[in-house]
Amino acid sequence: MKQTIEHVDVAGKRVLLRVDFNVPLQNGEITDDRRIQMALPSIKSVLERGGKLTLMSHLGRPKGEEPQFSLKPVAKRLSELLDRPVHFGGDDPEADIVLLENLRFNAGEKANSNIFSEKIASLGDIYCNDAFGTAHREHASMVGVPVAMEGKPRVAGLLLASELQYLDDAMRHAEKTFVAVLGGVKVSDKMNAINHLLGKVDTILIGGAMAYTFLIASGEGVGNSLVEHDRIDDAKKILEAAAASPTDLLLPHDHICGQQIAHGTPIQIATEPIPEGWMGLDIGPETQATYARMLSHAKTIVWNGPMGVFETKPFDVGTHQIAEAIAKATEKGAVSIVGGGDTAAAIALFDLESQITHISTGGGASLQMLEGKSFKSVEMLDNAL
Repeated sequence: MKQTIEHVDVAGKRVLLRVDFNVPLQNGEITDDRRIQMALPSIKSVLERGGKLTLMSHLGRPKGEEPQFSLKPVAKRLSELLDRPVHFGGDDPEADIVLLENLRFNAGEKANSNIFSEKIASLGDIYCNDAFGTAHREHASMVGVPVAMEGKPRVAGLLLASELQYLDDAMRHAEKTFVAVLGGVKVSDKMNAINHLLGKVDTILIGGAMAYTFLIASGEGVGNSLVEHDRIDDAKKILEAAAASPTDLLLPHDHICGQQIAHGTPIQIATEPIPEGWMGLDIGPETQATYARMLSHAKTIVWNGPMGVFETKPFDVGTHQIAEAIAKATEKGAVSIVGGGDTAAAIALFDLESQITHISTGGGASLQMLEGKSFKSVEMLDNAL
């Protein structure tokens, strides 16, 4: 366990707090402020105990100083949420709260430059990492700055600590039956996670477009469904490894198919083989029922990746049914952990956020934890006493 910001005396000190304010913007307006809201507990913990804050984050993938990626709208929104002024841009040693401009405006951030790291490190007495969404990136603000602040307190924020507790502890001490639900577009994104989970979980339920690479690898006809042809051999190896392991790996056995991804397109329910000219765009009703039954007996559930093109009706049904099944299992006492931006968006769309144990803020980071990887950015933080 890592020491958290709550265990450090911050009175009269300036905390350099790495947050994840990578929020969606449209015409300079924030369309979803959840990431700002998630950082508030750590921010308030420092302010309420007499500390000052210098906040730092990236936003988007700018190439140099591009105004559309400025964090200025974030400073405005944070000021509204805290009901107090937030100084934006350059450092102000007198201000209680400073938000620095987008770290990625400086090439030194992604390059983990020593010079940039030391410049940032000079702004604080205490380093706090509360940016789980970027934990897997070895950038200056995540790795270089804590190196430069060796000898000073380097702690986890409350959001990061919560993420580590659920994603790490739940994996290590999972209560059986342990079910992993993996979906999304690319099987290549989930290969490492599946390999790591074999033998550790009781069941893996596969959905989304990635299922069709597995199905073609097992000899099934998938029509015009999306397939990663360069990963078919890898998919075969995973199916062989799963057959030899105690983990059951289930693939969809029926599909909601369309001729194109569009609302109102003709649809049909198909079992394999899927007819030519048709694409599997969601798991079918029989698969939904099978997966829901498996989830009803689960005590630990990890879900990463939707079951179909949930943004386009009627291909949202499978993802919705899985979300409902996980919510019901949680109500009966299961620990449910949802990771990945699309999966979290689906849970929000179906208004089930309050019925899930933990929704991770970091898609890439949560997936890497499912792969069994550790993060340098976390290892550098002080261990709990």
